[in-house]
Amino acid sequence: MSESRPKLALIASQGTLDWAYPPFILASGAAAMDWDVAIFFTFYGLPLLKKEIKAGVSPLGNPAMPMKMPFGSKGFQNFNWPIPNLVSSNIPGFESMATSLMKKTFKNKGVATVQELRDMCVELEVKLIGCQMTMDVFGFSKDDFIEEAEIGGAATFLSYAADANVSLFV
Repeated sequence: MSESRPKLALIASQGTLDWAYPPFILASGAAAMDWDVAIFFTFYGLPLLKKEIKAGVSPLGNPAMPMKMPFGSKGFQNFNWPIPNLVSSNIPGFESMATSLMKKTFKNKGVATVQELRDMCVELEVKLIGCQMTMDVFGFSKDDFIEEAEIGGAATFLSYAADANVSLFV
């Protein structure tokens, strides 16, 4: 790593679909701009390093989340469907449906999947650091993750982040 290249240090602590996008978008964008980039995956963000990403979304935990439909007329697609918590928390399979609708909307808009963004990060040599303590707490092993993932603790990440130009907790 060259001293003249900007460095970006990211911490990814959430693994839902809506929280999976920011670290991979920022990391791939910075790496494409020839920055050195590292992402530290901890707590609920750690499953984003698993071989298969199964990130979902919950409207219940996010009252600002617009419910858009990925089909129908433009007006139908652009309407923000307000879904009361009573509905989203009591209908079995509602989170799966919301996840499916969001993924379809992203696809219709030409947005890369989280998996594609992570693959891009790997290709652009973004350093992906899985938190050892979180692995121990949740019972993960190195074999659960993609081979490009490095496993380390806070000191591993902090030694990288110490001279980063930009550090973000996303």
